[in-house]
Amino acid sequence: MKNFLLPILALSLTYVSAQTPCTGGMAGPYPCSGYTLQSEFSLNDMNAGAGNDSWGWTDPANGDEYAIVGLNNGTAFIDISDPVNPVYLGKLPTHTSNSSWRDIKVYNNYAFVVSEANNHGMQVFDLTRLRNVVAPPVTFTEDAHYNGFGSAHNIVINEDTGYAYGVGTSSFNGGPHFVNIQNPLNPTAAGGYSLGSYSHDAQVVTYCGPDSDYSGREILIGSNETNIVIVDITDKANPVGISNISYTNVGYTHQGWFTEDQRYFILGDEIDEQNVGFNTRTIIFDFNDLDSPQFHFEYTGPTPAIDHNGYVKGTKYYMANYRAGLRVIDVSDIANQNIVEEGFFDSYPNNNNANFSGAWNVYPYFESGNIVISDINRGFLLVKAATNDLIPPTAVCQDVTVSLDANGIATVAASQVNNGSADNSGTVYTLLCNNTFDCSDLGENTVELEVYDDFGNRDYCSATVTVIDNIAPVLTCPADFTVGYNGGNQFYTVPSYGTTGVVTVVDNCATTITQDPIEGTELTTGTYTISFDVTDASGNTDSCSFELTIDGTLGSADFELESGLSIFPNPASEVITIASKNIALTSLEVVDILGKRIYSVSNLNSATTAIDISALSKGMYFVIINNTVTKKIIKK
Repeated sequence: MKNFLLPILALSLTYVSAQTPCTGGMAGPYPCSGYTLQSEFSLNDMNAGAGNDSWGWTDPANGDEYAIVGLNNGTAFIDISDPVNPVYLGKLPTHTSNSSWRDIKVYNNYAFVVSEANNHGMQVFDLTRLRNVVAPPVTFTEDAHYNGFGSAHNIVINEDTGYAYGVGTSSFNGGPHFVNIQNPLNPTAAGGYSLGSYSHDAQVVTYCGPDSDYSGREILIGSNETNIVIVDITDKANPVGISNISYTNVGYTHQGWFTEDQRYFILGDEIDEQNVGFNTRTIIFDFNDLDSPQFHFEYTGPTPAIDHNGYVKGTKYYMANYRAGLRVIDVSDIANQNIVEEGFFDSYPNNNNANFSGAWNVYPYFESGNIVISDINRGFLLVKAATNDLIPPTAVCQDVTVSLDANGIATVAASQVNNGSADNSGTVYTLLCNNTFDCSDLGENTVELEVYDDFGNRDYCSATVTVIDNIAPVLTCPADFTVGYNGGNQFYTVPSYGTTGVVTVVDNCATTITQDPIEGTELTTGTYTISFDVTDASGNTDSCSFELTIDGTLGSADFELESGLSIFPNPASEVITIASKNIALTSLEVVDILGKRIYSVSNLNSATTAIDISALSKGMYFVIINNTVTKKIIKK
């Protein structure tokens, strides 16, 4: 806690009331189940007419916690390090005019604030200034401002990459507007995505879910009024739409959040309760395959109130349910289409009707377990579960060795690295990102195992994954064959048979073929063994050879024939044409790379002949022309 210079004044600005437990279903005037009221500040306390969004910041220097509350006329900062006696530190006024809509996110000890107020842009506020506030409440000033857009409905930040995304702006058709905030005091435009239409809200993650095609990619999930849009935004200059999905009884696709394992996406539709008349509906999607998301099931709450924003921590989904307040839903069995409400705190005790008042947002991510409720009508409330677990699990790792498969890929599951991680509750959940390896990862690699419990307490440990390759390369040589001298010479120059495709290698990792005799060797009449060896990066080897006969008597005529040959198209899929402008074609033979005859024709006397190769399998073949010249052809 910080010491204020004017303690008497500070007391007048501090919430002075004892904690209010939930007893008999009530915490003071508020209906509740399992959640205690820690403290509250009214709108009058913060000199505002309405509340809206909220977020939080934990000071990395000392662990002090601060609530950040959006108001119609600015952004309030509240020190909740003593949750029963919070201190209202002051307000950052709106950049332009008042607005019912304001949104805040935090990155690298800075708050970023947007609003639907005209020409508001994005305010940047240095949160470390909250450490030493004299005589609160004070009026703060912004530390930087971004005017690349005017109004915005919401702001999304990926803290892993240092990018912010304004959504619901007038740019990019209302789609996400990319801003580089790696230097928070100098935010810069970085593009945007307009093909998914207007985004009301979004979540952006560095993907660590079950779809390995997108591991490590930066993925945006946009709640776009009538559907969900999934976009790969890793390359800011070239964002790529992956897929989209809608559902029945669409009112207004409002906001959603991933489960911890990024398998399931939990969505709230803001207007369906009013339009259709059912109780609070939450829609759950299975995002096991980002290219083909699937509807999973629907959950119906106990009241008719409208759902607004929701977030996942551990195995709990914290929902701002407007007139039904905070609702906490156990999603530990979501895979089996079973989630259940385990508690609530109703910040709007008047009724649970389907109207736009009450809890706008909740922030459940403080390690203390305190949860911020920002209420349109009542301002700021701080609550906490009556039965809480703040003890983190103990992560225990073990080193593992994995082998690359035939495609040069190896995947490590969290269960392989986990070596008995435990929690006081008896149940732990594990996550392992960056768990797919390829040939470039041969050897030792460090991975981090994340272990969490139902309340979202977590611990980490590191392990070494040793990647090995036990699959040997496979070399394939052609059958023995005969060639003549090079035209005008008394020798034959050995080519690189690996480069020309006469000799091929298949391996799960890159290899280089070694040839003996080497390319450029000049051979005279005789029979020679042409040998090949290959060794991959792990020392796996293979070899093959063929007999090459040099016949000097074939030289001049052979050269005249070869110099006038053309084969087209090559590669081909249906028909290949062989044309000779110097010497008539008399015979043709097609063999595969093992020397097996596939096709032959003789007694020709023409300059052009077509061969139907449509029935051949894809691959490389050789055509022997007039029994002297051999050419490679490719069936595609």
